[in-house]
Amino acid sequence: MKSKGIKQTAPASKIDAQRRADQIRSFQAELELIEHEKIISLNKRQRTAITAYHKKLLAQLSDFFDVDISKREKQLSLGLKIASFLGALGLAASVFFLFYQFWGRFSVGVQVCILIASPIMGLVVTMIAARREPTGYFSKLFGMVAFACFVLNLFMLGQIFNITPSYNAFLAWGAFAFILAYASDTRLLLAAGIICFACFLSAAAGTWYGIYWIYFGERPENFLLPAVVSFLLPYFIPHKKFSGFDVIFRVFGMLLFFIPVLILANWGMISYLNLNNATVEVIYQISGFVFSAAAIWLGIRKNWSDVINTGNAFFVLFLYTKFYDWWWDVMPKYLFFLVIGLTAILVMLILKRLRKTGMNKVQETAK
Repeated sequence: MKSKGIKQTAPASKIDAQRRADQIRSFQAELELIEHEKIISLNKRQRTAITAYHKKLLAQLSDFFDVDISKREKQLSLGLKIASFLGALGLAASVFFLFYQFWGRFSVGVQVCILIASPIMGLVVTMIAARREPTGYFSKLFGMVAFACFVLNLFMLGQIFNITPSYNAFLAWGAFAFILAYASDTRLLLAAGIICFACFLSAAAGTWYGIYWIYFGERPENFLLPAVVSFLLPYFIPHKKFSGFDVIFRVFGMLLFFIPVLILANWGMISYLNLNNATVEVIYQISGFVFSAAAIWLGIRKNWSDVINTGNAFFVLFLYTKFYDWWWDVMPKYLFFLVIGLTAILVMLILKRLRKTGMNKVQETAK
């Protein structure tokens, strides 16, 4: 990344490179405005040096990371992402229905060979595309198709040989999803891997308590341990070379934690706790408020906007759920929604206050 005449720290990932390119464009726009207001005025030599530096740096970022250096390129990249996702869904569905259309015409040996070969070929094509195509759109497309083939692989092999269903399939699917995610830098596959591993650990925990694994979803507490692992993993193993992987781990960790807590806060009878339902619901209601508020605090402290937004969403959700439990049956509907609106205004004022406090700290640091 370093080149003669330019001293800089090389971006660790495409996201960092895109952020640097956006900073350059913002700087250029702000400099133009400042000069127009006649606050400062650069001489020709200074302007030429800055322009040449930015031009060379943007060219390097574009070559190495394929970043978007203009608004038009950003719009086209968004279209490519949407087309890649829709293409992956279309190809995966095509493979699925193709199998069912002609499956009965093949012998068992041919069926097994096709099932084994399809995900392997998908993995190979994904890795080749990841090396040859720097943008990653095609590698992500082939990666998602390969994952769909692998899921279909285990499902169909189980039917062919009449294998008893097992929660170990989630472990295999999760491992393959992680391999594809890291090979193609695909956040959607990473999310699929996290969900598969969470299902595996939850089903395993359910069997330890004597529950048939298919019903692991009936015990939401089984997801709490995978949630904590997912949230803490990027803290101990940074993913700076991958685009947004830290965010996916944190957000899905919070989803896997707060959704079970929200369920148990309203249906305490499905908890492992040997307490009456009302007590269990109160425990999880308090836990929901405490942990969502703690998530907001941690997000502000670490400057994690994803954690702040997710914590805010669940704090409000827990709050409105309690409002419904307390007042829906006893209040007139207009008064109930008035309370909801006033509470929203109060939350806005608190968040505005926190935002102002954060801005003051930044200004004090700058001084």
